[in-house]
Amino acid sequence: MIDAVTERRRILVVAGPTGVGKTRVAVALARELDAEIVSADSMQVYRGMDIGTSKATAEERAAAPHHMLDVVDPDEDFHAARYRELATAALADIHSRGRRAILVGGTGLYIKILVRGIFEAPPVDQDLRGRYEQEAETYGSGALHDRLKLVDPLLAGRVNPNDRVRVIRALEVFDLTGIPLSQHQEAHGFADALYDTLTLGLRIDRAVLYERIEARVDQMLASGFADEVRRLLQAGFSADLRPMGALGYKQLCAQLSGELTEEEAIRRIKRETKRYAKRQLTWFQKDPAVRWFEEPFDVPAMAGLAAEHFEGANLPPIEAAP
Repeated sequence: MIDAVTERRRILVVAGPTGVGKTRVAVALARELDAEIVSADSMQVYRGMDIGTSKATAEERAAAPHHMLDVVDPDEDFHAARYRELATAALADIHSRGRRAILVGGTGLYIKILVRGIFEAPPVDQDLRGRYEQEAETYGSGALHDRLKLVDPLLAGRVNPNDRVRVIRALEVFDLTGIPLSQHQEAHGFADALYDTLTLGLRIDRAVLYERIEARVDQMLASGFADEVRRLLQAGFSADLRPMGALGYKQLCAQLSGELTEEEAIRRIKRETKRYAKRQLTWFQKDPAVRWFEEPFDVPAMAGLAAEHFEGANLPPIEAAP
């Protein structure tokens, strides 16, 4: 007899790099399994940012209920802990209605903290944060990153010097606790397993993936990506906002301001998207629990594994990755 609480907490995860076809596969699985989809994408939470984030189409949303799309405006504060809070509530709602849930996305950190938990960081200290913000304005973000190297070199090596938000938060946590943020994370180990998960990874030949990324960027632009960015700017959302610095949005903002030519903006979008896809693959391939599927994706086989998982069956062992 399957424990009712455990059964309610089972979820299916569909992960992989951008452009691999996660949404299409997830919708097909949702229809097979009578499930609902929860997005694990750090950009799809923003309203008005649709084309550049490749949100599910109206047709795909009609085929399966979607959650964690269009949650906040681009100028609202949003972070991993907030994602976990809202996504956990969405999963609880799905389970309370006796439905199955599929977590889909390429933001590995969001998947990890939702499935495994996140350590309890100290609350924001607005005075301390304000001082760091002023220091960044006066001396530049690089100066703060240099300070982070002194107190938390491990985290500094993982954080872009221009990512002011993460640098300041790391310095803030150190000042408030006396312990580097990286040590907090290591001690926690993301070890609070909140759900019983089956993770299916999607991947295709690297050269084919890059070709698809180029084609998808071209399709986004043909669908009005630049107009979407223009509307956001006209609505008062500054190009300096963190979401506006995301892939594609950053380059198109530069193009619209005259800093880049159209040709150069497109070239950079394609280049950076390929680099991002490579980083995503590296992240997910480090997880030994992922069951990988190569294209053409065998949706019936995936659905069969998922059904067994939801029903509490013992799944066959994972074959070693090639």
